[in-house]
Amino acid sequence: MSDLRRVCARLLCAWLFVVCHTGVGAAEPPAKQKFAKDMVLIGDAVCTKCHDESEAYPVLAIGKTRHGVVADSRTPGCTSCHGDSEDHASSKSDKSRPKPDISYRDMKSGVPADQRVDGELDYALTPVAERNRACLNCHQGGQQMFWRGSTHATRDVACTSCHQVHTDHDRVRDTDEQTEVCFACHKEQRAQLHRPSHHPVLEGQMGCSDCHNPHGSAGPKQLKRDSVNETCYACHMEKRGPFVHNHQPVTEDCTICHNAHGTIVANLLKYRPPYLCQECHSHTSHPSQLPGLPNARSTSSREMGSVARGCLNCHTNIHGGNSTQNSATAGRFRR
Repeated sequence: MSDLRRVCARLLCAWLFVVCHTGVGAAEPPAKQKFAKDMVLIGDAVCTKCHDESEAYPVLAIGKTRHGVVADSRTPGCTSCHGDSEDHASSKSDKSRPKPDISYRDMKSGVPADQRVDGELDYALTPVAERNRACLNCHQGGQQMFWRGSTHATRDVACTSCHQVHTDHDRVRDTDEQTEVCFACHKEQRAQLHRPSHHPVLEGQMGCSDCHNPHGSAGPKQLKRDSVNETCYACHMEKRGPFVHNHQPVTEDCTICHNAHGTIVANLLKYRPPYLCQECHSHTSHPSQLPGLPNARSTSSREMGSVARGCLNCHTNIHGGNSTQNSATAGRFRR
């Protein structure tokens, strides 16, 4: 009888050994059943189990952007921007899946038209203030310092109206393509920049952000510097002065005479001289010099002021003069 007990005991030990070392009859750990391996960001497995390489909208391209640098401790995760979105992640149906806690687009903007399904992911967007709050949690100070009081913010423009996060090519940060993003709203400026005299924006030599800060500024019109003149002087230093004889409109505001986006007159002037000059200067300073064309060859100053370069035929240093001659005409911006 004792031999039988010893045999049973040995068989029981052998069975327990097999169960413990092979896992037969043991349940798989819950963590391995629930989560797959992260693909791009830390903790993104809950999202990338569905949003993988097969999607038309390139979600995983975020790994090629600054938001996908996992070695940076500031790098956000999916839930940092979209919220926990537990109902969205746990839904079994793609057609009736609840929207994420924070949704930035209708999710069709990046899907080719021939691959869209009617009613698929057709949900309302999260309010602009809540969408922008997710961005402002990290992007504060610096160029975003004046965002809350900026024109774009007060008119409910969302960050994602201009920026694309899930792509390594954000068009608004590319000088060659930036203007097209701005033109989507600023139609008047598009027309002005297509006029004969314009800044080389369309040629790709400069962009809207060279003069403007779309996130807001302390200056007018969201200019990067505190005034129109300071912005212009960043490139046109020779017009800064100070001069011995200053032309008052120049020191006050460049846009009194110029339209920075474009005009049909040379040098971005709003009107052709002498019409532009006579908005301030009465024709009485040059008697009988009203705009007109001479009937024959003439050297009369009464007629020369209204043809060719108009007033600039004589007043060549119109932005300011440094003449030190003891003359009655020294302060008239002549060479």
